[in-house]
Amino acid sequence: MTQPSDQPSNAYAAAGVSIEAGDRAVELMKGWVEKARRPEMIGGIGGFAGLFDASALLTYNRPLLATSADGVGTKVAIAQALDKHDTIGFDLVGMLVDDLVVCGAEPLFLTDYIATGRVVPERIAAIVKGIAEACVEAGCALIGGETAEHPGLLEPDEYDVAGATTGVVEAEKLLGPGRVRPGDAVIAMEASGLHSNGYSLVRHVLLSSAGWSLDRHVDELGRTLGEELLEPTRIYAKACLALAEETATHAMSHVTGGGLAANLARVMPEELGATIERGTWTPAPVFDLVRRVGDVPQADLEQTLNCGVGMVALTDPADAYKAVAVLDRFGIRAWVAGSVASGDGSVELVGQHPGW
Repeated sequence: MTQPSDQPSNAYAAAGVSIEAGDRAVELMKGWVEKARRPEMIGGIGGFAGLFDASALLTYNRPLLATSADGVGTKVAIAQALDKHDTIGFDLVGMLVDDLVVCGAEPLFLTDYIATGRVVPERIAAIVKGIAEACVEAGCALIGGETAEHPGLLEPDEYDVAGATTGVVEAEKLLGPGRVRPGDAVIAMEASGLHSNGYSLVRHVLLSSAGWSLDRHVDELGRTLGEELLEPTRIYAKACLALAEETATHAMSHVTGGGLAANLARVMPEELGATIERGTWTPAPVFDLVRRVGDVPQADLEQTLNCGVGMVALTDPADAYKAVAVLDRFGIRAWVAGSVASGDGSVELVGQHPGW
């Protein structure tokens, strides 16, 4: 992890930047970063660049590198308000590695970027702890990153997190629209909650308009509103890689901004389409809560939130129930939610969720 510029500490401190705090943050995070290693990672943190032994790719016939960059949006506002910072890293890693895995790529390494108004070493270390733990869950190395202090641009307790990740897939195993076939089953994978999209809508509805506090206990949720909104994003990477290896899965879609239909359409050939039956699942209570409290039309809700489905796979129907069993092995509830047929590249949600 690189640190702030090497200007004299007294002058820099007067401008609002503490080199000492940056050094302390690096020391605190080292232990967590060390846990998120792969054998190909060379050296440790503190250098100008992270190193990864590319000779590992020699086992591939035609390795394709995949890359993704993302952040966690306004969910960081919830972490800051609750002063709980050790889970937001799961949201960052989930947004990154699960964008890679949809094409069949194994995530290799990840770098993070944390911008803050003031470096509080313990807070930065907590953020990196979450990132490192999530990298372990995803099977990738946390190879480096940057912590930047931006006094005057961000308030002292404000921060934002972003990152980038790189993965690899064998060319002949690349998943995508070209493999999708009529009759493919739509395998839906349950989300852990809101994940990391649509928080501007959720915050507007529940916090701004309804005036609810984060410490409010909500009976439908069985916990406080803040605990629900800070639920970490589920990481599907290892399960999806197993799914691609063990079943005839042709494409996958990570359900992020834009919702289920729009994201699945991104991997749909122009001559095909998919129908998803809402009646095959009941979204977690938080989705209905936003809908009812904010009087949000269902179409708007589905274009903004994942509505209970965080990842989708398009799998040969003969392997549909095997796919569900593979995902269950990784603790991910999954079900057949629809199918692929002739169409115009679009995805339609039909029917209604039980209880809605």
